[in-house]
Amino acid sequence: MAATASKTATTGTDAARGGRPRLLLLDGHSLAYRAFYALPVENFNTSTGQPTNAVYGFASMLANTLRDEAPTHLAVAFDVSRKTWRFEEFPEYKANRAKTPDEFRSQVGLIGELLDGMSVPRFAVEGFEADDVIATLATRAAAEGYEVLIVTGDRDCLQLVTDDVTVLYPTKGVSELTRFTPAKVEEKYGLSPQQYPDLAALRGDPSDNLPGIPGVGEKTATKWIKQFGSFAELVERADEVKGKVGEKLREHLEAVKLNRRLTEMVRDVVLDCTPGDLARAPYDRDALAAVLDALEFRNPNFRERLYAVDPGAAEEEAAAGAAGVEVDGTVLGTGQLAGW
Repeated sequence: MAATASKTATTGTDAARGGRPRLLLLDGHSLAYRAFYALPVENFNTSTGQPTNAVYGFASMLANTLRDEAPTHLAVAFDVSRKTWRFEEFPEYKANRAKTPDEFRSQVGLIGELLDGMSVPRFAVEGFEADDVIATLATRAAAEGYEVLIVTGDRDCLQLVTDDVTVLYPTKGVSELTRFTPAKVEEKYGLSPQQYPDLAALRGDPSDNLPGIPGVGEKTATKWIKQFGSFAELVERADEVKGKVGEKLREHLEAVKLNRRLTEMVRDVVLDCTPGDLARAPYDRDALAAVLDALEFRNPNFRERLYAVDPGAAEEEAAAGAAGVEVDGTVLGTGQLAGW
């Protein structure tokens, strides 16, 4: 099933640092969920009782990342539901997760409205997870010469890391991002990014309800992958693994083979756009101001950070500078447009 970006950018520079376009991809649900638990919900509510902590944390993280990474292209992917192709293969997939809090659920649509006001394309594809959409866009963009940055709290995305693709993994809620390059993945796990799904399959993933091999942890799984070179080779030569752990491996071989299939990301989701369609575009300032007003985000510093990374503001400033006009940018007040 195809998905189209909810708002396709039509403008934006084609050159990032070094003349290379830079695509920033965000895992919407993953980051919003982290923001929800990082900020006390009781401290973020509108006068009508609408929780806003996830929206505030997500927007703050996005503004900071746009400031620090200066992408030329941008998109956010969201999950549709848990009933994806992985659920079809393994009905127990993610079945251990607690019910989504109502306070969080009510904020997902608000984040979408915020992104629309910021002219950020967003995707959600029935039958696939956000990770699959991200994997597809990252693979296509890298093949077209883009530098790709992925912001996600899902370690499975480490399999996408290459010299052209970097994962920014949030720590301390969403306030800090750890940069995973091929060298960083190797340093942390002792394996290449391409081998990370092998490790996850053998170790299991409690967060996705994927059982591992009893008695086999990360250390043993890593040793096997290094010894045999790949998961496929380990399966082929499972009889060579001695002792009780070898017996456990053979007993659970079908289960870990399923784990490996489920851990692999799809890189060919049908999307009605190309990476080039995701160029950053100026904000819809009226729409964004209306969203911020409705959320009662009146902190001038918060609004200033959001508007500071508006491509339209940069274009206006450049045009004014070229015309010899002194630009006086003011902090946005509630419902106001910037005075230039």
